[in-house]
Amino acid sequence: MDTVEKVQRELPRTTALDIERVLISEEQIAERVGELAREIEDCYKTSGKKLLLLGILKGSVVFMAELMKQLRVHVEIDFMQVSSYGSGTTSGNIKILLDLARDDIKECDILIVEDIIDSGKTLSYLVEYLKLRGAASVRTVTLLDKPSRRTVDFSPDFRGFEIPDYFVVGYGLDFDEKYRALPFIGVLKPELYEK
Repeated sequence: MDTVEKVQRELPRTTALDIERVLISEEQIAERVGELAREIEDCYKTSGKKLLLLGILKGSVVFMAELMKQLRVHVEIDFMQVSSYGSGTTSGNIKILLDLARDDIKECDILIVEDIIDSGKTLSYLVEYLKLRGAASVRTVTLLDKPSRRTVDFSPDFRGFEIPDYFVVGYGLDFDEKYRALPFIGVLKPELYEK
């Protein structure tokens, strides 16, 4: 696993000083994404439907791009944008900001791609929403899973890493739109978000 000292040498000083430690290295992520791709291929190999990777904006973009490159099956991609956070805390309401606009949803096996699952409310809602719209099947894949934060009965179909309840950034995950481009998952120093 990468050390804070290595991170501080390789990143701009202001960013490196914000990271308490590297939780999951770039190499670990690459290896696990490849494994997830094989698991997903096995799941869908006899489906006969279109496999649609449905990225949840914005955090899933990096993970989805890497996963898509590793898959050895034909996939289509689309995006949704959903709001379930306000002022850093999970709200009880799910609002669709950008909906899936397809006429062929009944011909699609939808794999929702998410960066992280906390409470589980958003993905639980989206799975039911897409089933009601007539999708052939709806499954979920997440890079990170924090089951300790779950407030609904929900488990992803595919999971990269289970992590403790840390505030993490990098590989698409942000804090105040910063840190998304970090190639690893890092733990953000508490003083930056506990203001």
